[in-house]
Amino acid sequence: MLYPSPFSAMNETSHEVNVTKSPSPTMYAVASGDRLRMLMERTGTGQPITVRKLAAAAGVADGTIGGLLSGAQRTVPEDKAKAIAAALGVDLLVLFIPMERAGRALVPAQQPGERVGI
Repeated sequence: MLYPSPFSAMNETSHEVNVTKSPSPTMYAVASGDRLRMLMERTGTGQPITVRKLAAAAGVADGTIGGLLSGAQRTVPEDKAKAIAAALGVDLLVLFIPMERAGRALVPAQQPGERVGI
């Protein structure tokens, strides 16, 4: 016995395939390299932390912290931003600004009900 193909009901002229893309992770931009440097000089414990120790504590590459300090890298995914902030002992939004993608540029994310000044 032949079973009907699951594709037999598909329009023969249609070649579209519905693919569900997983949403890209929210990116966070460092507020400023100077703020990161200041927070590294005095963490939540009151002690300074080096680039290498911060990177190790946050589970990120040394180059990520160096890039954020120098401005060579502006953004990191949410999980890395949270880890860096936690390692410094500060709230996420003290150090990072949530961003969203608009075309090819990252722009600050607008909160629901927030008005953007013109």
